[in-house]
Amino acid sequence: MSTTEQPAGASRATTQPDRTIHPLVYKNMIVLFAVVICCFTAWGIAADMTAPMVAAFKRIFTMSSFQASLVQFAYYGAYFALALPAAFINQRFGYKIGLLTGLGLASLGALSFYPASKIMTYSVFLVALFALAAGLSILETSANPFVISMGPEANSTQRLNLAQAFNPLGTNIGVLLATVLVLPKLNSPIDRSSVTPEQLRTIQAEELKAVMVPYIGLAILLLVIWVAIAVQKSPKIREEFPEASPGVGPRGEIIGRLWENRRYRFGVIAQFFNIAAQVCTWTFTIQYAEQALNGSLELGGFVLQISLLVFLGSRFLMTWLMGYFRATALMAILGGLAVLLCIYAMFSPNLGGVIAVAALSFCLSLMFPTIYGVALQGLGPATKFGAAGLVMAIVGGALMPLVQGKVIDVTSPAFSFIVPAVCYVVVMAYALYDLKATQPFEHGAPEPVPAHT
Repeated sequence: MSTTEQPAGASRATTQPDRTIHPLVYKNMIVLFAVVICCFTAWGIAADMTAPMVAAFKRIFTMSSFQASLVQFAYYGAYFALALPAAFINQRFGYKIGLLTGLGLASLGALSFYPASKIMTYSVFLVALFALAAGLSILETSANPFVISMGPEANSTQRLNLAQAFNPLGTNIGVLLATVLVLPKLNSPIDRSSVTPEQLRTIQAEELKAVMVPYIGLAILLLVIWVAIAVQKSPKIREEFPEASPGVGPRGEIIGRLWENRRYRFGVIAQFFNIAAQVCTWTFTIQYAEQALNGSLELGGFVLQISLLVFLGSRFLMTWLMGYFRATALMAILGGLAVLLCIYAMFSPNLGGVIAVAALSFCLSLMFPTIYGVALQGLGPATKFGAAGLVMAIVGGALMPLVQGKVIDVTSPAFSFIVPAVCYVVVMAYALYDLKATQPFEHGAPEPVPAHT
């Protein structure tokens, strides 16, 4: 079978620490690796600048939590819709073109917030968010397996965790921007039910202007990263498909590998619930803090900021611990802890509950890159489409916040944390499944040969 550009080392992600010393990144890809890390930071900014927008749009347009949660539906729904087209782009043109396509589309989506703020219609903002997230979906589908390919497979999961460690740096920046530039502008003392339509429109115009400003800044950042990646040379990576059967086409082999690999199938399900838990936790932290502490939007934003700082520190800590412990063993422990924290927060809507909700970010830190790396093991040339399936699983972040928003409307922000609790149970179950596997890899392929040294 002819060779294609495919990640060396993506066929099998390591779940147990390897005592052999391996370079973390191939020497001729160090600069490109550093630039690609900027992409992880950029989509972190976008994702967690969007989470506070649920509370923002609820205030601006006077809507229910369920209606405001459509922000996350538009954002993560785009991830689902564009992941498979991204896989085709990566397969046909390579990861670098995938990165550039995603960055370009995402910057256009962010720039669309300017006309949206002038039109002043909620649905137009949802369209702009969809375009932004569509580009980020392509970006993420390309960047994650590209990072896996940039070094030996023995430490591929650790390398992805390192790259993902810079994502919470972006999440903190995103929440900080929303907390400083957006949420303070939404606490108008005017009773909106008592003003005229013209006065209400004036108030909304000022608030939507505040929403628009950070997204224009994000668009500029994405364009700068686009230029930085465009000027970098990307060494091609060659991977054979030695298990190919005579007469079986590549498409049939890819579909067969994805369907037959139980670790991958379960991994997609686990990623769905992991992203659902993450988005639910961060989206409704602000409302939980408002109820538990009888506080304001700014206070809720501060609590979310603290939780994301915890997330940032925990991700670097977990990357280090993976050098000594199996990644899924750590994930099983963190998954169980997350379930207990959710239960505590449900029945203790006070300062202790707020601390528990913030501590959930400590548990989340390891989950996404570990599920991603473990699920891709053994896929070989099916990795690009396998990566797309894992990104499509991000649709969990579109659907489950709607469920939690409805639970809040019917009960309370505290009780609604039963939704992420269920999600964390599934993540823990996947970790236990991997730990009980008798073989490290279900479809262990021979070591792929990189086209670089």
